[in-house]
Amino acid sequence: MRWVNVNLADEIANRVLCIIKSQLSKQLEDALFTVETLAEYLQVSKQWVYEKVHCNEIPYYKVGKYPRFRKSKIDKWLKERERGNGKTNKYR
Repeated sequence: MRWVNVNLADEIANRVLCIIKSQLSKQLEDALFTVETLAEYLQVSKQWVYEKVHCNEIPYYKVGKYPRFRKSKIDKWLKERERGNGKTNKYR
């Protein structure tokens, strides 16, 4: 009987953990970056981020006078610019 209770507790804990992970993943996708946090995420300088904003080369929102960046949009933008993905480039 005790073994059944342990298995049930483990099963419940695993289900709760899956739900929490799913919710955290959704929250991370909806996260907004500041210039500073985006620069850290992309491992570039803040100046580089400001230049991309000024030239409209990166997706962003304005919150008052401050640019903000949605993580999901940045990830999509990065994927669209990915190089060396193993596909043959017919122009080479």
